[in-house]
Amino acid sequence: MMKKKYHHGDLKSALVDGATQYIETHGVEALSFRKLAVEIGVSRTAAYHHFADKNDLLCEVAAAGFKRWSASFSALFAEKDDLSAEQVYRRFVFHYMQFAIENNKLYDLMFGATIWKENKGTSRLKSAAYPSFEQQLNMTSYWQEQGVLPRHIKSLRLSQVIWGTLHGIARLAIDGVYHEQSPIDEMCESAIQLFLHNSQ
Repeated sequence: MMKKKYHHGDLKSALVDGATQYIETHGVEALSFRKLAVEIGVSRTAAYHHFADKNDLLCEVAAAGFKRWSASFSALFAEKDDLSAEQVYRRFVFHYMQFAIENNKLYDLMFGATIWKENKGTSRLKSAAYPSFEQQLNMTSYWQEQGVLPRHIKSLRLSQVIWGTLHGIARLAIDGVYHEQSPIDEMCESAIQLFLHNSQ
């Protein structure tokens, strides 16, 4: 079967989508412009018209991931009018874990060392990543106001601790330390109870 040829107008999106799928299947290290061009049926030269190098492409993939991340949590947080603050918080924890595990290689790229350790994040990536944390900070402040989370801790630090806790649990699943879902679910529930208990 011939691979689909993309026109100039949608090539950049096709490259980002194709790179995302390739990374989920083969990993970041295996990705190259040559392999990606073959996958979507364009020349390698055409790919370089949109991205300066591999890091530029990876940052765009990660930025798209953060936009998906933020959109999914916005939809969840919109349920606060129909659910209690505690119910929304509980859903947030398990939704975080679901996204991380189901999109584990993308999650690695979004939060891992490939981009951030050497401070190689582009301005476009930062403009997508930073608002996603701001979103979590706002959610944390809301839960504090509602008495779900401890009020005596600064919202910023509490948000970072919750993020660090969930990130650590996600890594245990992604790295294969735990192969079954039940221990991960129990750790999530324990984290929920730990923060809820300290709010009382």
